[in-house]
Amino acid sequence: MGKGKFRSKWGFILTAVGSAVGMANVWGFPYKLQSEGGGAFLVAYLIFIVIFGYVGLSAEYAIGRRAGTGTLGAYEYAWNSRGYKSAGKIVGWLPLIGSLCIAIGYACIISYVLKALFQSITGSLMTVDPGPWFEGFALRDYSVIPFHIVIVIVTLLTCITGASSIEKANKFMMPIFFVLFVILAIRVALLPKAIEGYAFMFKPDWSQLLNPRTVVSAMGQAFFSLSITGSGMIVCGAYLSKSEDIIDGAKKTAVFDTIAAMVAAFVMVPALFSYSLEQARGPGLLFVTLPTILQDMPGGRLFAIILFTAVVFGGISSLQNMFEVVAESIMHKFPKLSRKITLAVLGILTFGIGVNMEAITKWGNWMDIVSIYIIPLGATLGAISWFWLLKKEELMDEINTSSNKIYGDIWYNIGKFIYTPLAIVLCIVALAFKIAF
Repeated sequence: MGKGKFRSKWGFILTAVGSAVGMANVWGFPYKLQSEGGGAFLVAYLIFIVIFGYVGLSAEYAIGRRAGTGTLGAYEYAWNSRGYKSAGKIVGWLPLIGSLCIAIGYACIISYVLKALFQSITGSLMTVDPGPWFEGFALRDYSVIPFHIVIVIVTLLTCITGASSIEKANKFMMPIFFVLFVILAIRVALLPKAIEGYAFMFKPDWSQLLNPRTVVSAMGQAFFSLSITGSGMIVCGAYLSKSEDIIDGAKKTAVFDTIAAMVAAFVMVPALFSYSLEQARGPGLLFVTLPTILQDMPGGRLFAIILFTAVVFGGISSLQNMFEVVAESIMHKFPKLSRKITLAVLGILTFGIGVNMEAITKWGNWMDIVSIYIIPLGATLGAISWFWLLKKEELMDEINTSSNKIYGDIWYNIGKFIYTPLAIVLCIVALAFKIAF
């Protein structure tokens, strides 16, 4: 298959961070931080990030490296260790289909961002009325086709040689992503009343920690932000050298993903306080509220270019992982297929379905279904597969390969008796919420 391995530890980490960093960081985290109790939400979120990064993320890396392949092969390997190989071949398709579904909707989202970047460069974004401008393409079918085509093609090109091209792309995109967002955060810090936004972010309303909604929201955000879907991070492990410490890599991924979320919050929340604007949810924050602020801000056009460039890079790095997850598994299932043909078919399929849902009313509903049903179920299947079906000695052997310390029952039991039940709870709550509302 010619997939190869990551050439360096930082290439692996930046790729994993690139997969994790995306819309969950840019608009999901700031919105939930502000709407779910500020510092209280942050405390709960950080607790879940520590648990999920320590055991969930590292387990997905471990099974990928142990099986030497991505989603389909990893589930087959885990279930086969208990003699359920045939069932494992079937189970793996659900999280894999989840990755494809996410990719279809995600490509539409990033197409919107590329359109905003293009209009920032031309300067037209600085003269429009953000609300009607956004509705002008967000409520219409086939509204961003040229940008959609560019996003799909560019992302697929970053996967063209497997681990090598993916690593190179993320070594370029991820440092720029962080630098650009830091520049934005510094600029926002100079705005009037920005300090009120910081105060809100770090002042906990401890009563919110007793609110199940806040706790479940923080848990779901942590799962989504770290890209623990029972699929996405497995392929990163498959391309990881045996000389690399899995736990250390998972810790660094979690740290940098959290930094990305915090830097995004440092941009969004203080800016809203400075301009006394209401927090908008999801696309409204990025495409209506922020353009309104940027139009009024000195140097707003430059900072608009910086913002949307950073978000495009973050989006492509996440979409890249989704494409690679599907491509690698298809090539694992059908080894005679070439990578180029597989990617071409994947691109045509993704664009062919996605172009019919470019209106936000369509891809928004699509992504809601994916996030409520498929992602929690995929995370749950993964947790059960790695900690309850895969033989303990196999998982621990892979975890301890090249580790500077020996991990044993404590690490494993956290995964089996804390992490896995939390994944199951998230799955049940997500389904219950959908039924109730």
